[in-house]
Formats: sequence, C-alpha cells, structure tokens
Amino acid sequence: MSDVNNWNQKIIEEFRANGGKVGGPFDGAPVLLLHTTGAKTGRERVNPVMYLELGGRTFVFASKAGAPTNPDWYHNLRANPDVTAEIGTATISARAVPIEGSERDEIYAEQARRYPGFQEYQEKTDRVIPVVELVPVVA
Repeated sequence: MSDVNNWNQKIIEEFRANGGKVGGPFDGAPVLLLHTTGAKTGRERVNPVMYLELGGRTFVFASKAGAPTNPDWYHNLRANPDVTAEIGTATISARAVPIEGSERDEIYAEQARRYPGFQEYQEKTDRVIPVVELVPVVA
C-alpha cells in the first residue's frame, strides 16, 4: 500500500471511530468520506476530503493540495458520477455534478476564505481546481 493510501486509511479509521471527526491537519475541519467507483477497475474507492456546506448544498474540491493533476477520485467520479458520502454518522447517495464558471469561482472563493490553504492550492497550480456538488439522490 502506498504512503498516501496508508495515510488515507488512518484518517478513514479515525473518522469512523469518532462519528465523523478527525484530528491532525483536519482538526475542526469538515471532512467527509467520498466513495467513488474506479474508472478502470470498477472497484469502490474511499477518500477523505474536506467539504463545504453552503445554502443547503454540499461541495467537494479536487485540490490535491495544488498538484498539477486532478486527484484520482475526481477522474473516477467523472466516469461514474453516482457516489456515496459518509458525513458524520450519516451515509448519503449522491450524484456528483461539476460546477463551472462564475458559480464555481464564488464557491471556491468561499472555501478559500474559510480555509486559506485552498487559496494556496489554487496559486500553486495552473489548472482550475474543480468544484463538485454532491446532489443527494432519493431512493
């Protein structure tokens, strides 16, 4: 298992053991567990990601800490937009919908205002960091 996978696994275990709360670099930050389906493998993947609740909507950010490429989970949800998210102790089914243009810019700016690291991530990369809304799917 890679270092990133080990790090993610520790956060996932802490999240589940503490009702959706994690410490360390994410202490006090809103984190959810995003379940995607691998674009190539078809296997379930779980990634801890920060999210933003805004106006009753939930958004995640494919920042990858400002790396030059999007995270694998973003590639996966583009291929398979039906996702699941663990938020606190709840699990929701959702459709991942990328947000673009001025709406994306406003949402990203709010996330960067709340968590300045996101401004640094955008400054570090030439790509526009994707913003994705998790739209709940009612069964």
